[in-house]
Amino acid sequence: MMSLLRKTRRLNQIQQRSGYEQIKFAEICNILAEELDCNVYVLSRKGRILGHDEAIPYMPVDHYKNILEEQQIPLDYNERLLTVPDTRENLDSGNELVINMEKGLDLRSKSTTIIPIIGNRERLGTLLVNMFEKSITDEDLILLEYAATIMGIEIHREKKAELEEDARQRKVVELALNTLSYSEAEAIRHIFDELDGGEGRVVASKIADNAGITRSVIVNALRKFESAGVIKSRSLGMKGTHITVLNDKLLEELGRRS
Repeated sequence: MMSLLRKTRRLNQIQQRSGYEQIKFAEICNILAEELDCNVYVLSRKGRILGHDEAIPYMPVDHYKNILEEQQIPLDYNERLLTVPDTRENLDSGNELVINMEKGLDLRSKSTTIIPIIGNRERLGTLLVNMFEKSITDEDLILLEYAATIMGIEIHREKKAELEEDARQRKVVELALNTLSYSEAEAIRHIFDELDGGEGRVVASKIADNAGITRSVIVNALRKFESAGVIKSRSLGMKGTHITVLNDKLLEELGRRS
């Protein structure tokens, strides 16, 4: 019990920092691998590897050698993992829920444990644990499920922060567009018709001629967008103006309004 308490306290130290800094999943994996002598993988709902650590080193078999390089498990395997509603421990290497990518290790001694990562009653990912030459114990499960709880809280917090940032960027774009006059809005539409994606060069005089507006209208529209922080522009002299989109929601909103 004292051993479990010590291990839990190591995780507590990470959780206590979550209020003022982002939790690193690799750090949690390192603790679990070190304390339980196992290989640990934290997977997002889409199968992306958010963190991992291996106490038992191995070379991946050719079929799976790109998993760690691309930080992504096969989608069909991830779909199988997402069907697991509760902890499944000590699965042997022949189980359909087990992926065997270890070369040079005795798979007959391998046991896999799958722990769903839940946050705000939503499935957010999976904690995957592989052991060799031993089976997982109840004490190990307590530690792993506690770690999965910490991960669930952090993934949910990150998702919430991403949604808030997404909403903020959309609001900035909306405000920037609403500052434009009708002629300036027309100028912006013609400017972005000329751009190749989110970056490129435009010639104001050419756009003015094609759109039937003055060059000053184009300049004013670009200044408003630049002051709003949604684009960055740089004069190229006679060659025109180089424009870089800083807010990717701008292109979405322009497409929606066109």
